[in-house]
Amino acid sequence: MAKVFFSDMRAGHKENLFDKIARLLAVAGLPQAVSKGDLTAVKIHFGEKGNHTYIRPVFARRIVEEIKKTGAQPFLTDSSTLYPGQRKEAVSALTCAVENGFGFSCVGAPLIISDGLRGVTETEVAVDGELLKKAYIGTEIVEADSLVCVTHFKCHELTGFGGAIKNIGMGCASRTGKLAQHSTVGPKVSAKNCTGCGVCPRSCAHDAISFIDGTAFIDPQKCVGCSRCITVCPVKAINIQWNAAADTVMRKMAEYAKAALTGKSDKAIYINFITQVSPACDCYGHADAPIVNDIGICTSTDPVAIDQACADLVNGARGNEGSALQTGHEPGGDKFRGCWPEIPWEVQLEHGEKIGLGSRVYELVRV
Repeated sequence: MAKVFFSDMRAGHKENLFDKIARLLAVAGLPQAVSKGDLTAVKIHFGEKGNHTYIRPVFARRIVEEIKKTGAQPFLTDSSTLYPGQRKEAVSALTCAVENGFGFSCVGAPLIISDGLRGVTETEVAVDGELLKKAYIGTEIVEADSLVCVTHFKCHELTGFGGAIKNIGMGCASRTGKLAQHSTVGPKVSAKNCTGCGVCPRSCAHDAISFIDGTAFIDPQKCVGCSRCITVCPVKAINIQWNAAADTVMRKMAEYAKAALTGKSDKAIYINFITQVSPACDCYGHADAPIVNDIGICTSTDPVAIDQACADLVNGARGNEGSALQTGHEPGGDKFRGCWPEIPWEVQLEHGEKIGLGSRVYELVRV
């Protein structure tokens, strides 16, 4: 049974939250996962410009300090995005990271984009998956000696929630790898709800959206399935085309996560912050109100177990009235379907367990 270590957000004069982070990393096995001399990738989301729910840089600094105590050399890393914004290539992404507070003077570690200047610096990795036999991972992730995955756990419009599996599966993939994962799912427009406002084509990086008789039309030949248009639509007229094969994107994501861990399965540790649990990804230039109150922080050496534990903790909480949560406000209610009702979020956990990425069965150890 996998162990997931958990601490709530309480703090006092005897132990502040930074000290709790250090203790959580220690009991989860950071000194065993990271060795002296390791070039250690700290996989984190730097946040889009205008967003504010990404992990606080001062928390990242404490994680970096704990890694340095092992004698390793940490660097913070993320990969380029498929959509327009401040992180579509390395120069803009690093500028955004510094503007969001992740400069060396704050975090104490250099910033390196894992897939190069334009998102094409990749290494092909063999993966014995059900869907994939090869994956394209950012080269700097592949060449790192160890990995510390630092994740803001929140809802997600494509996968129900975004946790450690998504952070390494989608977040460590090069642009080619991201396209391979998104290629089987695309959005559709409800003609009766579309107002022709023109917001969605401006958000599309692939020129896939046009207007026919005043209604948005998404060209399936151009669409890569990144789903950005879903969240920017002000009247919710765009939704994922969920069909019999729609869960494929999550299954591919789990297999990409396994590929990213090649050679590092015992050299990786995960820390999830269940704070400011927003209804959508941190990739947008805004962040909506949290759907539950801050819950705590989890650590583990098992990416499936930590995500399962975080999902259970979120669903066990009382939902916030006045947030984007539509159903499931009661403790035990499904918060992810309360935001994105058609998304079978359990698929990423089920498939991750099936392919040996980790275990859904866990012991929650309160620290």
